[in-house]
Amino acid sequence: MLSRVVVLVLAVVAATAPGVAQAPQGPQSQGAIRNRPGADRAPEFPAPSILDYKPRSTLVVPQHQVPRAKYPVIDFHSHQPAPITEAAFDTIVASMNPLNLQVLINTSGVSGDRLVQAMQALRSSKHKDRMVQFTNINFTNVGPGFGQRAAQQLEADVKAGALGVGEINKGFGLNARKSDGSRLKLDDPELDPIWQTAARLNIPIFIHTADPQEFFQPIDYQNERWLELALFRDRRFPSPPNPSFEELMTERDRLFRRHPKTTFVTAHLGWHANDLARLGRMFDTMPNLYSEVGAVLYDLGRQPRMAREFLIKYQDRVLFGKDSYQPDEFPYYWRVFETADEYFDYYRDYHAFWKLYGLDLPDQVLRKLYYQNALKLVPGIPRAGFPR
Repeated sequence: MLSRVVVLVLAVVAATAPGVAQAPQGPQSQGAIRNRPGADRAPEFPAPSILDYKPRSTLVVPQHQVPRAKYPVIDFHSHQPAPITEAAFDTIVASMNPLNLQVLINTSGVSGDRLVQAMQALRSSKHKDRMVQFTNINFTNVGPGFGQRAAQQLEADVKAGALGVGEINKGFGLNARKSDGSRLKLDDPELDPIWQTAARLNIPIFIHTADPQEFFQPIDYQNERWLELALFRDRRFPSPPNPSFEELMTERDRLFRRHPKTTFVTAHLGWHANDLARLGRMFDTMPNLYSEVGAVLYDLGRQPRMAREFLIKYQDRVLFGKDSYQPDEFPYYWRVFETADEYFDYYRDYHAFWKLYGLDLPDQVLRKLYYQNALKLVPGIPRAGFPR
């Protein structure tokens, strides 16, 4: 009898103790510690679809819009026409100025004659200090001798004015094929002359490998990118027939390690913004590696303490990049990086169903993130407009 009383008392204490996680109505969440009343009850009303459920937040907290970055910014990951017309350049610069965007790195890289035309357009423009151009490599029909030929073209492109290589897109590794029909792996030795030439010329390689790891997973109700995958067929990479996410990451990391004198910048925080400790280990063991924050704000903003600590610790290794050039989206980045705001919206529902929080980064970190690290990696970027 006494033991039954003790068990009952312990149950009551546990149920009333402060800080105990409360499970939501409906199926039990992973955080639930026991079944709660109504947890398995069906809703009385029709359940909304994932597209319809947009609850109003009743949270009242300070809000700070940040339309203009605190310091001038170099966007390391921009996509612009190459060559660009003067009229298009006028339009872009008019949208850059209010945001405090000082320089765009055009990572829609072009090569050969088109690169020469792109450089001529930039040099003859009244905005010539506002954009620089990268070259790129066409990884098709790779066979014997390809690496040497590509390295020679790279040297010619740099001589013509290109300041780096990229964006090498995700097709490299996913679906680029060799001349024998096999998949071209990221660390294929045939490509070594390219990376060696980049090291000798002291130019960065900007490389986008794979896509978010959930794009390679089953499209079920446990996949946090379900809606995006349901909307965009070309973002699904089931394995097989595609290589797995981890297979691509392994090839990528072998490439980085095999060429320690080559500077690599992995796009989108290497698709490890959801696992910053993993990216930190890469930084710790790969001194030739850098990264940029394009298109992963949704992951940084949902882990403000971890992300802040990471960006402070690795402040010399991370650059600002946006990817898609949409002027109205940049202020979301400024707000996440510069404020301590809580629980505010992200700009694309299909990327993230959660809210964002500000990281309140120190000024020293902001300056490195926004422009100093890019100036260090790409010495040819015009210095006009940056603090001395």
